[in-house]
Amino acid sequence: MKILPLLVLATLSLHAADPVELKLWPTGAPGKMLPHSKATADFIRTKAGKSTITDIHEPTITVYRPEKPNGTSVIVAPGGAYIFLSAVHEGTQVCEWLNTIGVTGILLKYRTPTRDEAAPHEKPVADAAQAIAIVREHAKEWSLDPNRVGLLGFSAGGNLLAHIACDRPAASALPNFGVMIYGGGFLDSKDPAKLKDGFTVPADAPPLFIACAHDDGQNPVASTLLYLEYKKHKIPAELHLFTKGGHGFGMRDNKQPINAWPQRCAEWMGAMGWMGK
Repeated sequence: MKILPLLVLATLSLHAADPVELKLWPTGAPGKMLPHSKATADFIRTKAGKSTITDIHEPTITVYRPEKPNGTSVIVAPGGAYIFLSAVHEGTQVCEWLNTIGVTGILLKYRTPTRDEAAPHEKPVADAAQAIAIVREHAKEWSLDPNRVGLLGFSAGGNLLAHIACDRPAASALPNFGVMIYGGGFLDSKDPAKLKDGFTVPADAPPLFIACAHDDGQNPVASTLLYLEYKKHKIPAELHLFTKGGHGFGMRDNKQPINAWPQRCAEWMGAMGWMGK
């Protein structure tokens, strides 16, 4: 069964240079969204900016196609504490960069806010899995290789990636590789030198690229522990820890070495064989 109507597919084929937005769940996303708690409402009021979006009840993907697609696609999951999405410097600008290296960028607008739920990642993980399934189903129409579908996540989007790649709750589809930029949120709250109970890295986890700053709280610890688990299982992984950079830089250029993470990521993708036909 086709997920997308033929009219939408025809439009996407005719206007490949224009981003096209598609609903992930045309008949409605599963589950119910909780109303805002006071803490969430305050977070949105004090932290949300002009480039952030929230109250996403109908999640979507927006497909950014390069002039000469190389067959690889990367689904981009912005951060925002599972309360909103930083949809520009961790979203649209990332897709535009991916296009410059021949990769089809796909912006994932997953459901928010989910921070008040017992497992804030569950609905976003389900949305990401649905996005992966849609991309694979329509790989031929979009000139994509169904075996070269990546997931790139920032902050909460990196937490989403860790959950879908590793402990996999509600994940019906997995990416072929992952890119985690300052992700975290999977350390033991009582002992931050350990992964939290229930979070494990399976032997068949997808290859992973990780970049983080040393001055980003506990996130470099999370990045290192995740890398060590990958190393234990002999799964391909690459870890970059930079002295400075903080959190939330995305595609912004703050004149620090960490801003070269896109180049390092592209090199890794090339070394892994995901940058050619």
